[in-house]
Amino acid sequence: MPKGDSKNDEQHNPQRAANRRRLDLISAAGLIILVLISAVWVGKMTATGAITTWLVFVAATITALTTGFGALPFLFTKDISKSWLGYGNALAAGLMLGASIGLLWEGTEIDGVSMPALRTAIGALIGGVLVYYIHGALEKRKENFSIGQIHGANAVKMLMIVGIMTAHSFAEGIGVGVSYGESSTFGVFITIAIAIHNIPEGLAISLILIPRGSSVRAAAGWSIFSSLPQPLMAVPAFWFVLAFKPFLPFGLGLAAGAMLWMVAKELLPEAKAELSNGKVYSLVTITALAMIAFQLVIH
Repeated sequence: MPKGDSKNDEQHNPQRAANRRRLDLISAAGLIILVLISAVWVGKMTATGAITTWLVFVAATITALTTGFGALPFLFTKDISKSWLGYGNALAAGLMLGASIGLLWEGTEIDGVSMPALRTAIGALIGGVLVYYIHGALEKRKENFSIGQIHGANAVKMLMIVGIMTAHSFAEGIGVGVSYGESSTFGVFITIAIAIHNIPEGLAISLILIPRGSSVRAAAGWSIFSSLPQPLMAVPAFWFVLAFKPFLPFGLGLAAGAMLWMVAKELLPEAKAELSNGKVYSLVTITALAMIAFQLVIH
């Protein structure tokens, strides 16, 4: 396991492992309850026909919180061996590849915006170039870089994944705000779609973090953190629908370009270091196609 991994200590301290699992379970239960209560409240408020700023903010917060659900499957996995790094990278690559294709398609299909395909393409190009330079800057400092107990290259990779997903969330937050600016029914539909869509994105983040020593609780927290721009951007987008809508294709393209770079330059090479090429490309293809199909169904 990576340097600084707390699991090595827990193997010699069963009480610490038990406390960590207890906190993970309590946090998971609290997250689920909070999402359910918020969803019921949004449903009741929407039924009144009044769309308020507070309603838009809470709805977008729900989409952010559901990203944390992606970490919950790891509550039932006690041992994460080194081979999980290969499988985790391959699955995360597939999820991000499928999400990127969905974002590019969605960006070109936005109504009421001039040249959406061109805006999306420009955003994708800038996203790829931007993440290339950021990654290069972090690589030069990786020996002194850490996140909690995770150090070096693993910390850089965790920051890159969370950072890219966070950039992605800005566009989704604008999407939520714009949708409520058009109608309450459309707003609820987009909120549900993005909330469900965020779960596999949280899984992609968790697949990178947890095999490298992060707890389920921390992985869920970082997943939710990556989606915090959604409630922050939803409110101003709701207030100024016409001003924000033209930025949607560019934002979606930017996130797609960044994710595609991460898949090609980081996740795939690391997955192939642990697994055969056949296994890696099979997992990536199946996962990407499943993610694309999933996005088509919820949209």
